[in-house]
Amino acid sequence: MMTVHADKIGDLAIVECEGRLVRSESAFTLRNAVMSQNDSHTVVLDMSQLDALEGGGLGMLVFLQRWAYDNNIRLKLFNLRGAVLHKLERSGLLPTFELATADEIAELLSYAQHHSCRPSASSQAVH
Repeated sequence: MMTVHADKIGDLAIVECEGRLVRSESAFTLRNAVMSQNDSHTVVLDMSQLDALEGGGLGMLVFLQRWAYDNNIRLKLFNLRGAVLHKLERSGLLPTFELATADEIAELLSYAQHHSCRPSASSQAVH
């Protein structure tokens, strides 16, 4: 099972993924969370708590990358680790994704906080 939590600050959305992105329902949960951020300029997928990634999850990441491109949204993957990083490397897809560094995330957050019209961030959880 996978849990997704989305935080939005200005035009930046951070979607945190926790668990396993291996089954269809997990892939659709991620899809719904990311596509609900359609008014964002940048969507960061924080994958630091993602334990496993399989074919359906890979396919969904490719789909979301295309959806983001078609909607003029930057999709960035952040904090890939262990089996998830290995799976992306083995599939040959890793170079096709935009990876964010910790410094870049800090810059994006700072920019979003200083340029946000809203005084506070909004948050939502999806299971």
